[in-house]
Amino acid sequence: MSVSRTPVRTPAVPGPAAPARRPRRRPWSRWAAYLLLVPAVGAIALGLGYPLVRQFVLSFQEYGLAQQFGRPAEWVGLDNYVALLTDPYVWGVIGRSLLFCAVNAGLTVAIGMSLAVLMARVGRAARITLQVGMLLAWGTPVLATLTVWQWLFDSQYGVINWLLAEPLGMEGMRYHSWLIEPTSFYLVATVIVVWMSVPFVVFTVYAGLLQVPAETMEAAQLDGAGAWQRFWRITVPMIKPVLFVVILLQVIWDLRVFTQIYVLQRAGAPTRDTHLLGTYIYSLAEEFSMAGAMATIMLVLTLVVTAFYIRRMLRAEEL
Repeated sequence: MSVSRTPVRTPAVPGPAAPARRPRRRPWSRWAAYLLLVPAVGAIALGLGYPLVRQFVLSFQEYGLAQQFGRPAEWVGLDNYVALLTDPYVWGVIGRSLLFCAVNAGLTVAIGMSLAVLMARVGRAARITLQVGMLLAWGTPVLATLTVWQWLFDSQYGVINWLLAEPLGMEGMRYHSWLIEPTSFYLVATVIVVWMSVPFVVFTVYAGLLQVPAETMEAAQLDGAGAWQRFWRITVPMIKPVLFVVILLQVIWDLRVFTQIYVLQRAGAPTRDTHLLGTYIYSLAEEFSMAGAMATIMLVLTLVVTAFYIRRMLRAEEL
């Protein structure tokens, strides 16, 4: 009896895989991306670069109304900067501007973060109500908002004075003029600026909160972390890039605030005692060279104040 044997096939050992061929990059494809950026870069350079260079050049010249009618500008070097930086009033304006910026940016970010967290915790109906209210406050034109707030703080017919005098019994506040004293003037300006800036912070931080994984928060809760610990140890580090951008923009906006201060000054406030950097530069409009020098100082000051946040943002992008 013969037994048929089936030959056993040994599996073939695969050899080394051939390296995958990378698609050849055409020579023009590398430059195509840069060529597409030319229109945008050109528009930015024309719209922002030329005024900035022109402002910088004017700051080293004596350029006033006479030069507007054809008289050649005289090169004076650093005289404009020396005149400004040796004026105690200019340093007072810079100090007031830095303090106003710090207070307003801090209040705006704190209130905005609180409302964003509240918006993330409440139900759908309350969240939509908050969102609509924030949009209305954010979308109202600046001058319309300022008009309403001027009515509220009016010395004779304002609701704020009536509330302080009648329900709270502060009779001395019945006809109080909020814009005469610099302290109360900046209080009104702070209320208006924070009111108009909070919605941006709320929506930006709320968008960042939506990106925090729910599984991470649940795991931390199971490990015994409280609500405050979860917020500071998990939520804040995860939305830190968003917070950096928000704080950076708020500092820049509050440092160069103009419209709110200017309109309140026109309503009867003492101009010299309530100047900030933006309105002070505008008051130098007749002397273009001095205004250009002050604007350059303001630009350098803005870069110095925001250098920390810019450095942190660049480090975060490298990681």
